[in-house]
Amino acid sequence: MFADIILPIPFDSFTYLVPPSMEARVMRGCRVVVPLGKNKIYTGVVARTHDNAPQGVEMKSVMEVLDEQPVVNEQQFTFWQWIANYYLCPIGDVMKAALPGAMKPKDEAALKESTRKRRGSNTLFQTSNLPSQISNLSPAQQKAYEEIEHSFLTKNVTLLHGVTSSGKTELYIHLISKYLAEGKQVLYLLPEIALTTQITERLRRFFGEKMGVYHSKFTDIQRLEVYKRQASTEPYQLILGVRSSIFLPFQNLGLVIVDEEHEQSYKQQEPAPRYHARNAGIMLAKMFGAKTLLGTATPSFEVYHLAHKGQYGYVQLTQRYRDMQLPTIEVVDTKEAKRKKLMKGVFSPRLIEVMQGALERKEQIILFQNRRGFSSFIECKTCGWVPSCPHCDVTLTLHKKTSTLICHYCGYTTQIPGKCPACEESKFTDIGTGTEKIEEQIQQLFPDATTLRMDLDTAQTRLQAERIISDFSVHKADILIGTQMVTKGLDFDRVSVVGILDADTMLNLPDFRSHERTFQTLSQVAGRAGRNQTSGYVILQTRSADSDIIRQITQGDYWQMFYTQMLERQAFHYPPFQRLIYVYLRHKDDELLEHLADDMADKLRKVFGERVLGPDRPPVARIHSLYIRKIMLKIEPHTSTDKVRQHLIAIQQQMLAMPIAKNLNIYYDVDPL
Repeated sequence: MFADIILPIPFDSFTYLVPPSMEARVMRGCRVVVPLGKNKIYTGVVARTHDNAPQGVEMKSVMEVLDEQPVVNEQQFTFWQWIANYYLCPIGDVMKAALPGAMKPKDEAALKESTRKRRGSNTLFQTSNLPSQISNLSPAQQKAYEEIEHSFLTKNVTLLHGVTSSGKTELYIHLISKYLAEGKQVLYLLPEIALTTQITERLRRFFGEKMGVYHSKFTDIQRLEVYKRQASTEPYQLILGVRSSIFLPFQNLGLVIVDEEHEQSYKQQEPAPRYHARNAGIMLAKMFGAKTLLGTATPSFEVYHLAHKGQYGYVQLTQRYRDMQLPTIEVVDTKEAKRKKLMKGVFSPRLIEVMQGALERKEQIILFQNRRGFSSFIECKTCGWVPSCPHCDVTLTLHKKTSTLICHYCGYTTQIPGKCPACEESKFTDIGTGTEKIEEQIQQLFPDATTLRMDLDTAQTRLQAERIISDFSVHKADILIGTQMVTKGLDFDRVSVVGILDADTMLNLPDFRSHERTFQTLSQVAGRAGRNQTSGYVILQTRSADSDIIRQITQGDYWQMFYTQMLERQAFHYPPFQRLIYVYLRHKDDELLEHLADDMADKLRKVFGERVLGPDRPPVARIHSLYIRKIMLKIEPHTSTDKVRQHLIAIQQQMLAMPIAKNLNIYYDVDPL
């Protein structure tokens, strides 16, 4: 008897001999311990058993069977295979992402340790008090709820397009309650771990011990407990989680809710599988015959396009909850203010005035700057030398509080030099503005105000993020300074002012999605203001005050922004009119990589013709000491995914079989963001 085993490495499977004493226990979906190579031991999952002996290879045997019953069900295997096929990666990469770390330790010592910890752990979630009574919906919410139910009669996927603070969460709660009453399971996806902090207690009041929470900031043991519960005969009916929760073993899924569906955080970037949790969630729901609700105030173009065509259902919610007014957005021309020398750091006189008024009224303020650290880089005042990362083609970001220069790509860290290595002078100037510098300037402008900062430096862990959100919620700070973390659905009652310090940073990115993303991000951060009875005010600072996109943001004119951008995308064959696949090649030798990338592009053109663009050097052309080339492939939506995959994998294998390509790394990013 032989078994094909999926291991958490970038391969599809390996075949092992099953000792006679284990034959009755080795089943599809069970975990086994197997050797690999000379000294490595892995935990893998049995994909199938058979009696077809591989020819010409020395067989290794399964060492141990870890489960008496399968821990991966048939629905999961089908889903794993879809992920691997669609996103062009080995199923081993999918398994690595899908199972909690405690389920796949590499060696026997780690296996015993995880088992010991698992047996000694406490209950992960405490049982709540009796569920609260679900509140009545407003007339606008009730209308939207009925329209969603009606849409689900004929459509599997429905877009809920609701303005910020319109009460989408209340609608979700009513829908969850309905599906749970029917004995169905619900998956509620959020784009950021930070968002689960605010929503968890709100949902737990209603659903108590029926709800489980799952995300990567929990320990391996905590995630293992949730996974085991979902595979048991008494699973959680409601799972609240981020993108990785799509891999849990659901048994009777009835509804998938994707909140803030437009968020880029749903796309896994590194490592493989580079899946999009929204799209994968839609497929998961389809496999169960379940429905999917996509909620947002600023829909992604791909989703809105499908809703506009009638392929998805479409429901609007145009009123804020309790008839609260949308915030007033005032545009400040910083180019003019700088010309007149009126700026104080990055703050215009108008923003300072509005902030001062809010502080006097004991209201709170959110300041948005989408760059962490103190400044983008430092520069020698004498010769212009700029310190850069030795492993990546980027400058080092100044972090003043720790007196360090950090690469935001590979994490390389060094101290600020005492003198310039080029000219030996010791005077440096800092260029650009990050959240750390904003915090320093605030302390100078408003010395009596208390501040919090929320970025990847201050909110590295779940507990740190929770503490910042909790402290700001109870007004332990007057001003919250943050990156995109503060744009994603957070709800603070006392915030009356939002300051967008530099709207041009995103707008000027060389990306066909820059207008869409700018509209989404700035509209979302503006929506944090005036969420209770406090009137909201947004100061949007920009050097492009007369641009169409700024006017569309201030007027909330999503349709006009969508319409004008879609004309451009159709003309230049970009999504949603064509699908994109990026082909990346990495190698430590830049000259050899150039040759290999040209060779692969030629091979691709023989199959795909003019659909192939490149190879090009990406904006950051070296990361972790590996040089990078990118080839873009544009595919018509009706093209067979299987055929595209077959061609790409065949060409990849041809490339890797070449002797000079020994250390070449090739991977794909399907539907990149």
